[in-house]
Amino acid sequence: MKRLCALRDLCRAIGDYEQEFHKFHEISLNEGMVLCSLKEKRLSSGEIAKQINLTCSNTSKLIRAIEDKGLIERVMGEEDRRQMYFSLTLQGLEKLGAIENDNIPLEEPLKSLIK
Repeated sequence: MKRLCALRDLCRAIGDYEQEFHKFHEISLNEGMVLCSLKEKRLSSGEIAKQINLTCSNTSKLIRAIEDKGLIERVMGEEDRRQMYFSLTLQGLEKLGAIENDNIPLEEPLKSLIK
């Protein structure tokens, strides 16, 4: 029971953080995680799905929403032109910078986990 209650507290803290994150950045936490995943290199939708632990279908919807906001763009594969990759736009890089420098407070138990 102790483990289950700890997981409940963790889920509640993540939910609270997600609400503040959305208010401050005007994107969802999942959208922010996609931007974070694309920080170092371009990725395919399947690679993004693996990084953020979503189904390919949900990731596709998420990518479309982020593209509509102008934060990422599609790039054709150089070796296989059928393959699509995604990379940050300048606006996406700016948004990621704002995310990395925000001061949204973390509640326990998140505060203990993320330093």
